[in-house]
Amino acid sequence: MNNQFGQDAWEAYLTRIEQAEPKIEALGVTDYCSIDEYEKVHEFHTAGRLPDVGLIFPNIELRLPTATKNDHPVNIHLLVSPEDPNHVEEARRFLRTLKFSAGRESYVCDPADLIRLGKAHDSSIKDDDAALAAGTNLFKVSLDNLKHSLDESAWAQQNIIIGAAAGSTDGTSGVRDDGGSLEAVRVEIERLARVIFASSPAQRTFWLGEGVLSADELTTRYDGRKVCLHGSDAHKLDRVGKPDGDRYTWIKGDATFESLRQACLEPKERAIVGEQPQKGALDYRVIERIVVSDADWMATPEIELAPGLVAIIGARGSGKTALADLIAAGAGAASTNESDQTFLQRARRHLAGSKVELTWADGETSDTELPPNFSFDHDVPRVQYLSQQFVERLCSSEGITDELLAEIERVIFEAHLYEDRLGASSFRELLDLRASHGRDLRRFAQNEMEDLAEQIETERVAGDELPGLKKEQVRLTALLAEDKRARGGLVVVGGEARAQRLEAVNGAVVAKQAEVDALKRRDKSLSDLADAIKDVTDRRLPAIRVELERDYASAGLTTTEWQNFNLRFTGDPASIVEQRLTALRQATGELVGPALPKPTKPAHELPPYVADDVDLATGTLNVLRAEAWRLSELIGLDANKQRQLQTLNDKIAKTEAALVSLNASIKQAEGASDRVKALMLKRKHAYASLFDGFAQEQEQLEAMYSPLRQMLGEESGTLGKLTFSVKRVVDIEAWAKQGEALLDLRTGEFRGHGELLNQVREKLLPAWESGASAEVAEAMARFRDEHDQHFIQQAKAPRADKQAFRKWADGIASWLNDTAHISIKYGVQYDGVEIEQLSPGTRGIVLLLLYLAVDRSDDRPLIVDQPEENLDPKSIFDELVGRFVETRRRRQIIIVTHNANLVVNTDADQVIVANASAHRPGALPEITYTTGGLENPTIRNEVCEILEGGQHAFEERARRLRIRLA
Repeated sequence: MNNQFGQDAWEAYLTRIEQAEPKIEALGVTDYCSIDEYEKVHEFHTAGRLPDVGLIFPNIELRLPTATKNDHPVNIHLLVSPEDPNHVEEARRFLRTLKFSAGRESYVCDPADLIRLGKAHDSSIKDDDAALAAGTNLFKVSLDNLKHSLDESAWAQQNIIIGAAAGSTDGTSGVRDDGGSLEAVRVEIERLARVIFASSPAQRTFWLGEGVLSADELTTRYDGRKVCLHGSDAHKLDRVGKPDGDRYTWIKGDATFESLRQACLEPKERAIVGEQPQKGALDYRVIERIVVSDADWMATPEIELAPGLVAIIGARGSGKTALADLIAAGAGAASTNESDQTFLQRARRHLAGSKVELTWADGETSDTELPPNFSFDHDVPRVQYLSQQFVERLCSSEGITDELLAEIERVIFEAHLYEDRLGASSFRELLDLRASHGRDLRRFAQNEMEDLAEQIETERVAGDELPGLKKEQVRLTALLAEDKRARGGLVVVGGEARAQRLEAVNGAVVAKQAEVDALKRRDKSLSDLADAIKDVTDRRLPAIRVELERDYASAGLTTTEWQNFNLRFTGDPASIVEQRLTALRQATGELVGPALPKPTKPAHELPPYVADDVDLATGTLNVLRAEAWRLSELIGLDANKQRQLQTLNDKIAKTEAALVSLNASIKQAEGASDRVKALMLKRKHAYASLFDGFAQEQEQLEAMYSPLRQMLGEESGTLGKLTFSVKRVVDIEAWAKQGEALLDLRTGEFRGHGELLNQVREKLLPAWESGASAEVAEAMARFRDEHDQHFIQQAKAPRADKQAFRKWADGIASWLNDTAHISIKYGVQYDGVEIEQLSPGTRGIVLLLLYLAVDRSDDRPLIVDQPEENLDPKSIFDELVGRFVETRRRRQIIIVTHNANLVVNTDADQVIVANASAHRPGALPEITYTTGGLENPTIRNEVCEILEGGQHAFEERARRLRIRLA
């Protein structure tokens, strides 16, 4: 039928197959209604031709009576297993059950009947070959006939896979009509087929249930998913091994017909049509071979490893974990923790002198002397090894461990794009970088709160002293009046006019002295200000720039650029202060006046130092003092009375100066209440700023989780139940205990231990845990307003002891302003329950899912020792199977397992069966490893015998996927 090879083309045909690139390892030989050509190829193969072809099988093409829109009959294929030694005869017997009726005759699918059909159709045909061609062209098998024959033949059910062409010329895509009446016919053909001959990605997507219809919808409509295959369909030599568009069919597994059956079971994982087969991890991340040398206990010293999912199985004590340990050791990941009961730890004394070497798919090797002695200070292991001990530690029932948190943080960090990591190498480092602004806000606010607390306490002390100040004001006023009366009593009788003048001059002296004292106080303040300006300029401002340069060194600014951050006053305050000091000192000098020479004449011979008609306020202090001396001499005061007068003058001057200062203090104290209110408002705003800092840190933690949260949002199942929360954690017990230490708990509002805690829990905790900054500040302000007097009433220091009470007040302020009991924490929840409250089994599955589904940046080989520990079979099937299948597409996975689901339903690429010999005294037992795929009957039998539920797992998978197993 359409033979364009020419005569005697067998040699050229076989040569083309042998020289094909890429190499042909499985060959389906197609012929219409016959396996004659297959027999010829099989004979050549038996005679030594096609040495690289591991599988040759018949592909019998039949025609259905249904026509395409191009008026071509639809083709259907019988792919026959060659495993049965009698498969040729059995296939012929099955073909003879297929019938075609023409006229009043019935013909079976057999060369003799096909020749008879050809001659009956055209009596002019005499040649049997021509009649065979004509009869084959006429023969059509009905769908009902084919289905009935399959149902009636146990051999056919076991050895034949039905394939249907998907093309529009002679395939099901061509079965169309405008009314849609042929659709049911097309669907029935495709329901019967397990294989669809199609090469387009769109067809594969559809038949995998990833297109218009889901996998469940495919099952309902078409009896399950279908595997898409494509051949060269060569009718002439130059097409042999050259499919259209280089769309080769790649089957994963040994070159056996059983691999084709497995491809029907796992169409997505086992078969691909394309120029190259699908690859998982990069070559340098794939372990290709392990060799253990100088180890008499290793009966299988060299083992090839598949690049996808490798399952190590065996009875207990058979050497399963030993192989996992050896592979991990070769990659630098073996445990050196003596408490870990791994094979390498338990067998240390038997391993000396042995060596394990790994060959990677890129040709590199890595080796390790046994027993291993690794230091992980600088070397990152080339595999990720989840030993039983490691998982048990991470999932211990004692609660969430630092190690588990570290692993979760690592996964979160790895979920960030490299360009978003700010150059950080760990979760904590990135968090510190991103949270620094919020933490700075808190630090600045805390410093401001401390300053405000000091100011508030100062103002409160000032307010408390107001009654005493007023009392002192009354005393000094009375004292001043008394001293002035005493001074008037020193005047001699008859000198009243001069005494009055002396009184006026003495008053002027006192007033002038007060002016001078005020200027000197300003002089002292300006001098101190000049010193402060110098300190700020020379020390404090440069220190701020140095601190900025230190804290933001990673900004990458040059030394020259940092010079622009030098802080300075906008003007020249030192010059301004100096000018003010100069002017002030000049004014002081003018008030004091030049020193007068000591008089050389008696007072009655001296003219007045200040004329009677001159305003005394214009005189200098020295002149006024001299005039006071002259007048006292004229009045006739003796030396003793002059000393008394001078003493009284000095005392009156000091009292008046004290009254001036006291009046200023009273005025200041009278305004303290308003200033305290203003300062308390500032303190409230500063407290809110503290929580703005917390909010900033929370926001950054939320941002840290966003890549992972987005990833989890796309997940279902267990991962869909996994959430991360960022929240404020408040240790109110510690804060209340700190407060109780400052209070006398024998009486008052907070009497007895625990009452303060109750009030804090009710009035502050809700705002602390979840309130916005303004809400927290308001809650704290209300708490202070309500309880400030209660705190004072229960103070441990007596108010009479001002120093002790001030120290106690500082302690109360520090306690109320403190936020050390509040921290930002993140939590991991599964289905709303904190991960530390989960059972070890559930924690284990969450951890595994993090590695399998979330940790997508780690492409190192993943070795897991018995991931099913503590897990129920349903969780394994529902959660882990699909994840292992998904993950092996991007990284090599090696699992040690007792669970059939993790081997069968993941369709493991390679199964390694471990067996250990009987105990050898003083030595390790000999360990043998047998390898193969699930398509290998020997391996499959081992799976069924070793793994609990193995046979059931095979049968369930076959039932679920509508496939009959051999």
